[in-house]
Amino acid sequence: MKYYLTTPIYYVNAAPHLGTAYTTIAADTIRTFKRMQGYRAVLTTGSDEHGQNVERAARAAGMSPYDYATLVQAEFRRQWEKLGLHIDRFERTSDPKHHRAVIELFERCRRNGYIYKGAYTGQYCFRCELYVGEAEPGALCPDCRRPTETVTEENYFFRLSAFQDRLLELYRSQPDFIRPEFRRNEMIAFVSQGLNDLSITRTNIQWGIPAPVEGHHVFYVWFDALIAYMSAVEGEDLWPADLHLIGKDILRFHAVYWPAFLMAAGLPLPKQIFAHGWILVEQDKMSKSRGNIVRPEPIRQVLGVDGLRYFLLREIVFGQDGSFSYDALVTRYNADLANGLGNLASRTLTMIRQYSDGAIPEAAGSSTMADIATQTIRAAVGAFDGFEFSRGLEAVWGMLSSADKYLVEQAPWTLARSSDPADRRKLRETLYTAAEVLRIAAALLAPALPSSAQLLWSQLGMSGSLEEVRWQELAWGQLPPGQRIGEVRPLFPRVEPHQAIERMRALEVEEAARQKALLEGKSQEVARTQVAVQAGSSVAPAGRINIRDFAKVDMRVGQVLSAERVKGADKLLRLEVDIGEARPRTIVAGIAEAYQPEQLLGRKVIIVANLEPRRLRGIESDGMIVAATPEGGLPVLIGPWEDVPVGARLT
Repeated sequence: MKYYLTTPIYYVNAAPHLGTAYTTIAADTIRTFKRMQGYRAVLTTGSDEHGQNVERAARAAGMSPYDYATLVQAEFRRQWEKLGLHIDRFERTSDPKHHRAVIELFERCRRNGYIYKGAYTGQYCFRCELYVGEAEPGALCPDCRRPTETVTEENYFFRLSAFQDRLLELYRSQPDFIRPEFRRNEMIAFVSQGLNDLSITRTNIQWGIPAPVEGHHVFYVWFDALIAYMSAVEGEDLWPADLHLIGKDILRFHAVYWPAFLMAAGLPLPKQIFAHGWILVEQDKMSKSRGNIVRPEPIRQVLGVDGLRYFLLREIVFGQDGSFSYDALVTRYNADLANGLGNLASRTLTMIRQYSDGAIPEAAGSSTMADIATQTIRAAVGAFDGFEFSRGLEAVWGMLSSADKYLVEQAPWTLARSSDPADRRKLRETLYTAAEVLRIAAALLAPALPSSAQLLWSQLGMSGSLEEVRWQELAWGQLPPGQRIGEVRPLFPRVEPHQAIERMRALEVEEAARQKALLEGKSQEVARTQVAVQAGSSVAPAGRINIRDFAKVDMRVGQVLSAERVKGADKLLRLEVDIGEARPRTIVAGIAEAYQPEQLLGRKVIIVANLEPRRLRGIESDGMIVAATPEGGLPVLIGPWEDVPVGARLT
């Protein structure tokens, strides 16, 4: 079964921020949840690269529109990678494949009689690239509230007016087509007032997809960008989309224009459009003009990716507006993650190591806690199915709170000092119960907190990726007795609120300056590097680093214990590498074209040990193999010439 979902195709006139991250994190959460239900879930995002705003920004930055778009879309990719998001398809609207899809849709609409040539005079917002109907000269744009300008030009029009009745029938016959319900009601009210035909080409801009008509016409940004949802998966049997996930400010384009375009072309409609609310900072929508943009990178550096994900998914009711503040973020992190889940996991695993020799004890567990866990599984599945992430997480934390209370009541630290057989049985039951609650919590939290849930899963001694777990098969009593637990590491170290907030604010200033320089073309080294990375170039930025910078890189000698190909990836091998730590590191390396897995067994290699882990094909890679790649050749592993002990550090 397939499940195809999309985020908006983000416009490259701005760098990623907390708002765009929110949509993409929610989409990533849904993708993982659907995969854990057994679906072949595929997530598409991308970059909307055409239009007058991009032309203007590129000119101001001293770049061509294509190079500017390449720069900004690389910034989006970099941000999603840092946040560990699983992006299956990234569609650029400058891709020739996308151009062909746009022209094909236009031709289908024209053949069916829904395209005509006309002239238009009216108010136009250049910032939003939006015509404002029935507006006086100088009227404010309804979206950005800036003054509009009067324009007259020859355009090609789409007969949107012909689809009023069909759209209203769609909304009525498929109540779940637009969610939440109050957004559906808004669209019914809008369409019921009547629809004007829509200009879908421009003659006054150069940077866009040329329309296959006489004269100079390029496609209007919405006729162009929306089609990226289809062009991204052309030929893959994934259309129609099961879900378009968007912000409420672009609902009209997705719920009115897009289905009308598809109806006119005789193509299947998406199954559902979900419009979430805004993230408000001090009760205002984030915007450059207000100067209240919040970026995810400073939060990631201080609280980790899952600290950010948890706040967004727990604090905000999905579909409604939500408020953000650093105080609320840190309070939620310490209360729920550090003192809640993190503390329960640390106490439980430490007691298993101390009182059960590091093995899951033989016991059935508490029947009361088993009932609570069963109810929690049912509640979480129902909530996540309805995109009610806050309610689903609340259910899991209710179970964790019950387990915490259970531990206090049973007092295993007291039972451990007793030699009475009844107390020893009770100790085993208590430890098994707490560990089984954590196992179920890890599975239920995998969509929302993927890195932390996988770490907890491994600490419990469970193998494999959590994405392979099926929620419908999740039940009490599946934790194998006798299983050895892994290395106990803190899931969520507690932070000092004032220090954490000050650090995030300082990093926000740095990140804002970096993005500003990038968008203005002032940071040419950053620009050249990111464009080169996207193009696959081996060009490296100029300049040298000092010895202090080099000392930050922790390179060590490791020995390959096992190697296997990564399913579905021609270039990747999964390695288990011993670098002298308590457990081997799992590292995914792009060396499959150069080495067979059996060639690597026992081989000593050099790894970078202090890189942040990243997920590749569903596998968390904790380190990087050092290799040299000659121009046009295959990678060559670097290793010590002489016998050097495993774990030795390169200096």
